[in-house]
This record gives sequence, C-alpha cells and structure tokens, in this order.
Amino acid sequence: MNWNHWIRQIHRWLAIVFTLTVIVNFSFYARGGTPPAVVTYSPLPPLLLMTLTGLYMFALPYLAKRRQDKPE
Repeated sequence: MNWNHWIRQIHRWLAIVFTLTVIVNFSFYARGGTPPAVVTYSPLPPLLLMTLTGLYMFALPYLAKRRQDKPE
C-alpha cells in the first residue's frame, strides 16, 4: 500500500466535499436568508483536513531530498 497515493486521493475527495459545502453555503446567502450555523461552519472540517494533507504533500519533496543527501 502506497501512503502517498492514498493521501492524494483523500485530498482530492476532500476538495470536492469542500467545494460542495461552499456552494451550499453561498446558495443559502443567495436566497436572502441567514444559513444555520451547521451550514455556515460545514466547510471548516474538510478545509482543516485538506490543510493537513496539503502540508504533508508539500513536505514530501523536501523529506525525500533530505533522506537522499543523508550520509550512511
């Protein structure tokens, strides 16, 4: 099992979920009403998880280079 593959897949699916929650949020505002708190804050959990997976993917090249340059 390749962890990098799974992290990338999770990140992609979280991006889709995040986009959908933002669209739902904007649709509530477009109808002229104030959305309930659960709708307002619904983008935050996927955003937090996307931040964590994104930071992991951002650090991968630096960690690989560090392992490559490390003398044995």
